Amino acid sequence: MAHLLESGKISPVELVEAHLERIETTNERLNAFITVTREEARSAAKQAEKAIRNGEYRGALHGIPIALKDLFNTTGLRTTSGTTVMADFFPKEDATVVAKLKEAGAILLGKLNMNELAFGPTGENLHYGR
Repeated sequence: MAHLLESGKISPVELVEAHLERIETTNERLNAFITVTREEARSAAKQAEKAIRNGEYRGALHGIPIALKDLFNTTGLRTTSGTTVMADFFPKEDATVVAKLKEAGAILLGKLNMNELAFGPTGENLHYGR
């Protein structure tokens, strides 16, 4: 997708909307996301589109939608680590990897479901579902 975004053949807004639509139609069944950041993703996509159009393309991740395991701290965005003990934890800063992804222009769609506190290979989560 990176070369299509850079060339203007597809816009970050179109790409994000397609992903959000897919999340909307499948997440009830798949339960992949604990948190979806619709409005934040749309806003970031508009900013990326404007920057790319103005010749400020940052590289292969600029305008690319991503999702993160709900283990990585994200400023002001709930980070549960798959447990209700942390259901109301809103980090004050991004994990280094998150900051680097944002610097590269990646667009966060949300936080992915995971095993509680990253323990176990089962795919079962007592609190947020399978």
